[in-house]
Formats: sequence, C-alpha cells, structure tokens
Amino acid sequence: ASVLSGAGELNPKAAMNINIQGLYNMLELARIHDLRIFAPSSIAAFGPTTPQIAKHLQRVKNGERALTAEEEEGVPDLTIQRPTTIYGISKVYVEMLGEYYHHRFGVDFRSLRYPGIISAAEPGGGTTDYAVYAYLAALREKKYSCFLKEDSLLPMMYMADCIRGTVQFLETPNEKLSRRTYNMTAFSFTPAELAVSIKKYIPDFEMSYQIDFRQAIADSWPRVFDDSCARRDWLWHHEFDLDAMTRAMLLELKKLAESTRK
Repeated sequence: ASVLSGAGELNPKAAMNINIQGLYNMLELARIHDLRIFAPSSIAAFGPTTPQIAKHLQRVKNGERALTAEEEEGVPDLTIQRPTTIYGISKVYVEMLGEYYHHRFGVDFRSLRYPGIISAAEPGGGTTDYAVYAYLAALREKKYSCFLKEDSLLPMMYMADCIRGTVQFLETPNEKLSRRTYNMTAFSFTPAELAVSIKKYIPDFEMSYQIDFRQAIADSWPRVFDDSCARRDWLWHHEFDLDAMTRAMLLELKKLAESTRK
C-alpha cells in the first residue's frame, strides 16, 4: 500500500505513516522471519536537480526546441535524486533502507522504479493517472480536460507489461542482479500524443487543458527512463507500445462498463 504523489501532497502525514513507517515494519518482519521482500519504487524518487531534467528545463528556458523521447538520453539507475514530494521522499527511503537491510542483515530486498502504470482500474491519485482519466472520459464523454500541459513528456508502462516484468525480476537469481533497485519502463508520451492515439479509435475525442498543482510534480520527474541495466541483467523487455496500450485499455474499460450494467 502507498499514498501516491498527488494524494500525498494533500495529506503528507498519512503518506509518512503508510509509506515510511509501513516499509520499516515490513523490513523488520523480513529480517526476523527470513522473508524476501519486494517494495516498488517510482519515477517520483527523482527530482528537479536530476541531471537530465535540468538539461531539459534549461533548453526550455533558453527558448530552444524541447527534446523528443527518442532524442533525449534517459535518466540512469544511479544519479542525483532529491525528490520534492513526500511520495518521492518516501520512495528514496524505500530504496536506501531496503539496501541497508540487504547489506546489513542479508534480507533479499528488491525494488523497481516504476514509471506511470496504466491499468483499467480506478485511478489512485497519482500524477500520471491523467492517462487513465483520459481513457475513461473518452468512452464516457468523448472529451477530457487534462491537468498537465500538452507537452508534458513522462515515462509510462501498461499494467500487463508491469506484472510480467515484475514476476520476471522476482524470479531472477540473486547472482544475476547488479543492484537491488532498477529503473523499469516501456515508453514515454505526452498528453497530446495520448490524445492522437485515442483519436485513432474514437475519432471525435477532444482533449483540453486545465493545469493544476500536479504540473509542478510532473516537471520535477524524468521525461525518459534509462532501464538498460534491467534489460541487460534480467532481460526485461516491454511488449505494448502506446497504440497497443490504447487499444487494450479501451477494450478492457468497455468490458468493465458492460459488466457493471448487468
């Protein structure tokens, strides 16, 4: 369980109690009972001083063309983090305390820094949840007012890939792992690119923009993840691109809507 980025800023105390104290409790149980533990981390573990973010923001400040996902070098596993949200701070705590318990007590701790995870479930208050809201709104109203700017590029991944990759990671022998925490991603896209993808299946869909406090959170995160270590060490690869995810999401959400009407 975890209080996500947007919800955490609205209730930092709850985020600390659940995200930080909860992780400590789990690690203590793992130490005492010789358990393996997997605790997800997040793109939110990075902050505005993470080098690739700073490079991008300087280009924008100078009025230069922003880098595309293909052009931009991804943020690596080891770099400056220093997040600015309580959710991100709690994820750095997860990574560091987990590594401490691994090296100090021999706990088999593992963590993956997930990007935005897109699934046909009710959004939980995360900044990248705009994509799920957009899919839901496309089916219900054929329009969506996005709380991020149209060019906010963020790493994402479809839930089916996330589950498959996580199981693959957990099944990998310890000796093949070069670290306890890995970046893991599939692709990056913007709200504008998501709208184009949705329009391929719902041609009259329209997206507008009404920016709120979550834009500052998104601006502090990496635009592109470098997950080459995961692809090298335990042969991670994604299967869904943006259009394949859009097609799967719309079909799954339609099925869920039909089942609730029965």
